Parts: sequence; structure tokens; C-alpha cells
Amino acid sequence: MDKVLLSYLAFCRRAQVQATLLCTENEQIHGGILDLVNHYRITKLVMGSTPDNCFKLKYGKESLMASSAPAFCQIWFVWRGRQIWTREASAATDNTTAVHYQDDVMTTKRIRFSSYSNNEETRPDEGYVSGEALALDLNQVIISDHGDYEALGAHEGNHLYSMSMAKWQDTKPGLNSTFLSDSSVHMDTLPLHSKEVLDRNLKQVMMEAEGSRKEAFVELLKRKETESKVASAFARVKDSDSAKKHEIKMRGGLEVLLAATRKQHEDLIKNKERAVAGLESSMRRLAILDARAEKIKLQTDEFSEELEVVQSSIESLRQKKLKMPMPEELSNCMPNAFGDDLYSFREFTLLDMQSATCEFSESFKIRSQGHGCVYKGEIMNRTVMIYKLHPHSMESMKQFQQEVYILSKVRHPHLLTLVGACSEALCLVYEYLPNESLHDRLFSRCNSNWLPWKIRARIVAEISGALLFLHSHKPQMIIHGNLKLENILLDTECHCKIADFGIPRLYADDMKDSPSFGEGSEPKGSFPYTDTEYKRSRVMTPKSDMYYFGMVILQLLTGKQELEGLAGDVRRALSCGKLSSILDPTAGQWPTEVAGRLAELGLRCSETSSRDCPELTPGAVRDLEQLYFVREERAPSFFLCPILQEIMHDPQVCADGLTYEGQAIRKWMEAGRETSPVTGLKLEHRNLTPNHALRFAIQDWLRHSHTH
Repeated sequence: MDKVLLSYLAFCRRAQVQATLLCTENEQIHGGILDLVNHYRITKLVMGSTPDNCFKLKYGKESLMASSAPAFCQIWFVWRGRQIWTREASAATDNTTAVHYQDDVMTTKRIRFSSYSNNEETRPDEGYVSGEALALDLNQVIISDHGDYEALGAHEGNHLYSMSMAKWQDTKPGLNSTFLSDSSVHMDTLPLHSKEVLDRNLKQVMMEAEGSRKEAFVELLKRKETESKVASAFARVKDSDSAKKHEIKMRGGLEVLLAATRKQHEDLIKNKERAVAGLESSMRRLAILDARAEKIKLQTDEFSEELEVVQSSIESLRQKKLKMPMPEELSNCMPNAFGDDLYSFREFTLLDMQSATCEFSESFKIRSQGHGCVYKGEIMNRTVMIYKLHPHSMESMKQFQQEVYILSKVRHPHLLTLVGACSEALCLVYEYLPNESLHDRLFSRCNSNWLPWKIRARIVAEISGALLFLHSHKPQMIIHGNLKLENILLDTECHCKIADFGIPRLYADDMKDSPSFGEGSEPKGSFPYTDTEYKRSRVMTPKSDMYYFGMVILQLLTGKQELEGLAGDVRRALSCGKLSSILDPTAGQWPTEVAGRLAELGLRCSETSSRDCPELTPGAVRDLEQLYFVREERAPSFFLCPILQEIMHDPQVCADGLTYEGQAIRKWMEAGRETSPVTGLKLEHRNLTPNHALRFAIQDWLRHSHTH
């Protein structure tokens, strides 16, 4: 029952008719219905009916309702979707529904079915035709009561009409029906002519109804098609609006991009103008420099000729002097142990040493070291550095003279020159360097003249060259044995010279083995590291110098004075890729390649095992000399090709006004491109013009970089 009522509610909702469900309980169906009619004052009631025979029509609930319902209530009895008969209300109501048939000939009449007797079953055609006409008119009434045909929908309307016709045709021909009219005329009493007229009118009405239904259906289809077109038009309008908004947004973005591109192009033009102006200025300066170079070349040729004359004069004087006899006093001052190199070495007396240092005054002392004390003195109008050795544990004076003779023959640009010696005072006389030691330059608190990384890399290369020279000395190898920052002196141009080389050769073996060797009155930490191989064997080897050399490299890199754990810190930073975090910031920005190679060399040299320590070779020294040639500054941006981002060797001007590497721009054009690689604009032509001014400027800059 609930499903049936819900289906009725759904039908009313589709027809846009408000409906409500009322439920009541009663022992008799018609009694419950009457109670609802009386309670709610229902003026119109539709009931289902099953008029199978006259008995049910007279004694069923339909008959009881027709006789018992209030007079103000109009009742329609329907069966299978068709109205069977109507019980009119005695009082007039606002909305009275009746079945009307209308044509051009007859006036409107209210008719009702009349009961057919069993003997009237032989006339089924008349009753069947009248019933079909009534069913058609009922369909028209339903359409009129519920609004236009389109409100129900084409499907519901067609279905209702088809259902009504099919169910009416299924009705038995002997159905007992009654037509009630104002004159109470029965169908069987009508004249034959009237029946024919009525049949024609009914058929005409049916045809008109069928035509109207088809027209309504066609109109419905047209309306649906129109709605679809309208919806499609709205969708197109919406898409057009969206496309228009997107176009406006894209246009705004393109305008911004175009403005940025124009500004960039203007900046490029300005940069080009500045570059051209700079090139013109460079060309003018280059012409001036060429003139100066030509003048200097002429002067050099003149000086070369004069130098040759001077050298020939010196050589002739030397030959003459060699042929002259040596004065007796000079012969006494030069023992045979020191050889005959009179121009590079001289033997001094004790009186000379005392006069030069004011009796070895403390005011002339520079520093104290493990082997002795260092003084500053004046000899023969020349400032010298006097190294006074401790006299104890010397094997013999002859050995001292022999070792000094060997050291006097050693000459290298980065070794401190031994200018003389005093056998009486056990003094070595060296040239004096006015600048400080490398230790003072790195760790002095009052020093503000820092060493940049280039000078530090150059010092490493100079030390390596000096060590290679000592280790390769013939006929006897020389071991420095005491290489540290205090023994590395700097001249006015920060070129280094190593002092104290070969000093351990002057001491007896038992002195080297004593705990006091390498120690003295100098402060703690002045000799902070020792070769582990020397600790085991007590023999100085080239590996010992390499170990000290590695520690010097690590100090130059980090700027740290404390050496304990320094190698481990550098090794950890290098393995983690954070070497820059421990580099000395006062040296400036170290190039990654230079710092990495020096750190690796320092760590290899400071290995505890001599087997892992590298050997100095001429190739290794040349590699170190090339490190400080790395250019610190980048090339100017207009020296770089916009395509390759490399320095141009064959600069060519393109149609866009920019300069490219010749090979790169030719490949660009050969690939079929007709636009500028930088601006993206179309090139007016494909011709290239050599930029000689820029090429000369690049070559000059490269020469200047290599010389520095």
C-alpha cells in the first residue's frame, strides 16, 4: 500500500500538484471514507470501482458511497484509468468536472452510461465506440486538469493515453454502464440517425485529439531542441568568456615579458656601447704601449751591447787578477780548507766577529736556536747575519772547516747565501734579509701585512725547489734537518730563502743522539714536530725534510701555529669536502684546485711511514710552480662568447650587433636558425664582421694574465 501511495505522490509531484497522504482506520472501508469526507469537508472524491456485474454495482462500496456520501461531495468512479460514472453533488461548487462532447452540429450534452442487459450483448459495436470516445474525452480532461501537455512530459502523456485506450479495449463488451443526462435518456432509446451522428462526432473528436496530441508532441520536441540549442549557446558564451579572460591574462603576461625583453635589449645595447668605448680606449692605450715597448726594445738592445762590453771587461780583469800574486796578508786569512773561490766566500777572524756584534752583545741578538744564537752585525759596510754555534761536542776544527767549505759552495736563489765563516768563534756569516721570518709574518699579532694565497703558494714552490737542490747536491747530498717557519726568511718582495741548512752535519753523532739536540734556550714549541723515522733510526734522510715540508704546507694553508692534531683536522675537512672551513681567511679566497692540491701534498708528506712519503722530483716542483699562476680574477664578460661562455679567440660581429666566437655563430647559422642567439629577433643578414679591436684586447689581457 505504501508503495502505491508513494507512486501517486510521485505522479502528482511531476504534474506540479500538491498532494498529502491521510491514513485512517475503520471496520468498514466506506465508513472510514465517509468519516474523512465529513471531517475534512471533501467536495471532490475519486474512487476505484470494479463493475463486473449488476450485483456489485448495487451492493458494493461504490453504491454505498454513492448513496451515503454527503450531498456536497461529487464522486468520480474510475476503473483501469478510465472514468466509469459520476455521482453529482447537489450543491454547485467552484470546480465541477464533467465529460463534454462538442461538435459543430450538436449542443453540449451531459451523458452517462446506462446499464445494458444481457440480451444487449449482441450490440457490442455501439457500446465499444461510445466507451472509446469516453476514454478519449477522459484523457482530455486529465490533461486539462493538470496543466499543459509538456508539464507531464511526452513520455508520461503518451503512456497515459496508450494505457487508457488499451485498458478500455480490454473491457468486456457486456459492461453495464449508465449514461446520466439531464433528460435521463438511454442509449438504446436514441434514434439510429442520432447514433450515427454521435459516432461521427466521436470519431472526429478522436481524430482531432490524436492530431492535437501529435502536434503537442512535435512542439515538445521542438521545445526540447530549442532548450538544447540555448544550453549549447550558453556553454559557448561561457567558453568564449573564459577564452577571452585567458587571452587578456596571456596578453598581460606577454606585454610584461615584451617590456622586460625590450629593457634587456636596451641594457645590452648600452653595455655594447660601453664595451665599444672601453675597447677604443684600450686600443689607444695599446698603441701607446706598443710605442713604449718598441722604445724599450731599442733601449734593451743598446743595454745588451753595453752589458757585453762590461762582461768582457770583467772577464779580462779577472784573468789579469788571477795572474797577479796574492798578497801575504790575504793568504794568511784564507786557509786552504776553504778553497780558492775568493769572490763568494771569506774567512773572518774572531776580532771581526766581536767588532761586528759589539762583543756579541744582547742588543745585537736576533734570536736563540737549538744550535746557537743568531746576531745581526756589520762587516765591510755590509749588514750580515752571524750564526754563533755552541762549541761543545764538536769533533774537530778540521771537520768544521770541511763542512763549511761544502756549504760555501751551495748557491741557490732560495737558500740563504753563506758569505763567510770564523773558525775561531765557530761562526757562520750569512747575508741579511731585512724582512721578517715566515713565522713572524703568519703569527705576529702586531703584523697587519697579511700574506695572500698566491704568495703562500709561491713560497711552497720555492721551498720545494730549494729542497730538491739540496737533496740532489753532488758529490754529497745535503739534508736540511731543521726546516720550520722560523728558518724560512722573506725578502722585500716576499720571496723566501731557507736558512740553517746543513747545520746538523757540523755536530758529532753522539750530540745528535742526546736529548738536548734540537733544544736549547728557545721557547717551547719552536721545534714542535719531529720525523718519526728519525726518532727510530736517529738518522737524517730526505724523508725527514719532506715531513717538515708537509707541516709547513699545512701551516701556510690553515694559519694555525699549534701543530698537534693539525694533520688530522685537515684530513677530516678534506674528506668531508669542507676544506674551505679551515683555511686561513687572511690569505683571501683560495682557489679550490690550489688549496686541494696543497692539502693533499701536505698530508702525504706528513705521513708517519716513510714509505707513504712522496719524493721531490723536477716534475713535482714544476707542478707546484704552476699553482700560483692560476688567475684570481675572471675574464670580462664581453670577452666571453654568448653561446659558448668561453673566451673568444676569433670574435665575429653578427647582424644583431653582438660579438660571438666565429666557429660557434657559424654552426648556429648552418643549423638553419635565422634568429639572434641572445635577443631571439630575426637577423637581417647572415654576414659576419671580424672584431679586431676586441681580439687585440683579449690577447693583451691574456698576455698580462700569464705574466702575472
